[in-house]
Amino acid sequence: MTEQDNFIEKAVFVGVIKQKEDEQKVIEYLDELEFLAETAGAVTDKRFIQKVDKPNPKTYIGSGKLEELKAYIKEQNISLVIFDDELTPSQLRNIERELECRILDRTNLILDIFAKRAKTAYAKTQVELAQYQYLLPRLTRMWTHLERQRGGIGMRGPGESQIETDRRIILDKISRLKEQLKKIDKQMASQRGNRGNMVRISLVGYTNVGKSTLMNLLAKSDVFAENKLFATLDTTVRKVVIENVPFLLSDTVGFIRKLPHQLVESFKSTLDEVRESDILMHVVDISHPNFEEQINVVRDTLNEIGAKNKPVFLVFNKIDAYKYIPQDEFDLGPKKKENYTIAELQNSWMGKENAPCIFISAREKIQIDKLRNDLYRMVAEIHAGRYPFDNFLW
Repeated sequence: MTEQDNFIEKAVFVGVIKQKEDEQKVIEYLDELEFLAETAGAVTDKRFIQKVDKPNPKTYIGSGKLEELKAYIKEQNISLVIFDDELTPSQLRNIERELECRILDRTNLILDIFAKRAKTAYAKTQVELAQYQYLLPRLTRMWTHLERQRGGIGMRGPGESQIETDRRIILDKISRLKEQLKKIDKQMASQRGNRGNMVRISLVGYTNVGKSTLMNLLAKSDVFAENKLFATLDTTVRKVVIENVPFLLSDTVGFIRKLPHQLVESFKSTLDEVRESDILMHVVDISHPNFEEQINVVRDTLNEIGAKNKPVFLVFNKIDAYKYIPQDEFDLGPKKKENYTIAELQNSWMGKENAPCIFISAREKIQIDKLRNDLYRMVAEIHAGRYPFDNFLW
């Protein structure tokens, strides 16, 4: 581990509450941003939140809040400010000029984590492509000291400005990386083709919900898993046999709110694994206060990549970490989300409308035998349809 990896940076976080947006929701989004920053190696110093009708097109936040932010970072000697949204190239340039420190937006932070986590050559190529696509429209801010080339005596000629040179270099790199990815895509497609007609199950879900822990439990493998966002970037495929039925189980990259579209494009081949699956095991962290929104984010992303018509088996994980708050006996209003016990959730619309579903804890191995039985039944049904004369199931 290098000294750079051990370096911890203090960061200030900035979010805006737009019109008709819930303040509690924005606070939860900033919590997620802080967790992202912690994964990247930064610690929280302070949050700045501003209520606005819509973000300022020049500086994202209002001029008064920007002045307040500038005074604070000078006083506290802060070198990093992170915004919970994707900033336009002009906003990024204006804020940097005003604050005179390093500015990151949500997209850049996610790209940085992906670059840190990528292990295989394939994942590194995917991340590099996404980084260059993000960088291309933001080149100007790196060469503000040169300004635009001006005409005049001694300035005429077939020159090329530094920005144009860089833009050309980056466009060349992007096209070269796309060619590399095409080759790798072909290899991956032939690998998937070589797996024959075996039933395929993909683990999908929001980041840090326990997909890799569940994979290790079912496949008895040693996929890297930890309580950080995006611990998994490389798709891992393992053969699993339950009783006498074999199937392939793949662990995929987690989804997140506002996943940069450059990454969705770059990780096409990883997501092909999801598209070509027979069953999607959608893992949900039920102990997260915002788990219903996370379910919707995953469903929207699946729609985006063309996998919305797949059979889905919903797995509510981390029931051991679920916190239940009893409703006050004098509270006559309807029950809130946190007032339901796990048993009540199982019997409510959540357990019935999302069938087939199961409530488990991968870490504490609660309900794992029932999960295996449910998987056996689903896989055996598909297997029997594919191999009608294969009598080893009976």
